[in-house]
Amino acid sequence: MQNKKVHFVDWGLTDYQDAWNRQEEVFANTLAIKNANRNENLQLPTPNHLIFTEHSHVYTLGKSGHPEYLLLDEDGLKAKNATFYKINRGGDITYHGPGQIVGYPILDLDNFFTDIHLYLRTLEEAVILTCADYGIMAGRYEGFTGVWIDADNAKARKICAMGVRASRWVTMHGFAFNVNADLDYFKNIIPCGIDDKDVTSLQRELGRELDLVEVKEILKKHIATLFAMEIV
Repeated sequence: MQNKKVHFVDWGLTDYQDAWNRQEEVFANTLAIKNANRNENLQLPTPNHLIFTEHSHVYTLGKSGHPEYLLLDEDGLKAKNATFYKINRGGDITYHGPGQIVGYPILDLDNFFTDIHLYLRTLEEAVILTCADYGIMAGRYEGFTGVWIDADNAKARKICAMGVRASRWVTMHGFAFNVNADLDYFKNIIPCGIDDKDVTSLQRELGRELDLVEVKEILKKHIATLFAMEIV
């Protein structure tokens, strides 16, 4: 039986390593239940989690990424008060920091749909709809994940990056949506390996700082609707 209930939590501002460890624990617990169901012929419902957080300044590199896309050495990272981690998600290098909504859906896709492509497109759609609520027309850039503005012309700029990992249809990692993020930090990397496109935020597009709590609520509602999940 599918479990459509999803436990939501906002961790607030977190250190990346601490958040990664907590993610891994939740992820492992869900996999343990799935394994028990299979190996012991049980029918325990698998839990789903949607985690929002902001990170202290950090650069993360996906498992197939290019270290040379980080344009800072160790001293440069210290000067920017930033850290760097190689991690086990897909995708290349990206930045996380205050003013950015980082979402970690740890879902058993057997509860929803077993299609990673559709999973990514659905997360993108939630961000696209959230941008639309603020009068910003966003969309997809063919050949790349994430959400873009003016993706059909030379002024294309990325507002949300994505990188996920899945095992036995259980997901982790997720998306990073620039709301009030300090975009200067993106100048120290080649974001996702794309060196000829800009990065943007809601704040930059609208010319004003956004209420982050309000944006989170709107985004959460769109995710819940698109996945037909019950947030608890």
